[in-house]
Amino acid sequence: MQNKTVSREEWLTARKELLTREKQASRLRDEIAAERRALPWVKIDKEYVFDTPQGRQTLAELFDGRSQLIVQHFMFAPDWNAGCPGCSFEADHVDGPRQHFLHKGVTFVAVSRAPIARIEAYRKRMGWSFPWVSSGDSDFNYDFNVAFRKQDLEQGKAIYNYEVIKDPGLDDLPGLSVFYKDRDGAVFHTYSTYARGGEELLGALMYLDLTPIGRDEKTPLDWVHRHDEYPALQKAAS
Repeated sequence: MQNKTVSREEWLTARKELLTREKQASRLRDEIAAERRALPWVKIDKEYVFDTPQGRQTLAELFDGRSQLIVQHFMFAPDWNAGCPGCSFEADHVDGPRQHFLHKGVTFVAVSRAPIARIEAYRKRMGWSFPWVSSGDSDFNYDFNVAFRKQDLEQGKAIYNYEVIKDPGLDDLPGLSVFYKDRDGAVFHTYSTYARGGEELLGALMYLDLTPIGRDEKTPLDWVHRHDEYPALQKAAS
């Protein structure tokens, strides 16, 4: 179905009305970002150790000399042969921005429960350069509510997106967590978001939202494939 066709003058009137709403959304985004930065912090007292291509590293060592750390909770369970397509879509958006935010004191690391050898093989297949480590021998994914022990699910103690979850449907679920390390080496948890919480980081979606057809999806990301598994490129409609 095609949208209504109007004169240029009518289009400008409608466009300026929408611009007012867009400016409101921009200001609201700025306000929310300020509130996010003002959240209280939680000191990390438990020592988390990860398997990396360079050997075992603690959470503090993952900062790689910087003061801020963004962790992508990448869905890749120990018995999976490949990473989640949706998390892979998100990861496709990392290496470009990463070359810039590294210079702002921010390190990015993906964390999954899969063995490091399987992670490395998949990372190379996808052509990514960001660090990716295994949390398979730690409580990290469970403590940050992206993996769920059977007993916690049965007892109603499993939490996802800040609510009790009874049936996650998958071994792992996605999210992002942010940490800060002070000059004394203390590490603090400052923020976590789950489900669609990190959607604004997905530039492909922001581009699609500019188009008349948009995302054209029944459920979020139902059209997304790993970037080496898409069928032939879509052509313009004739």
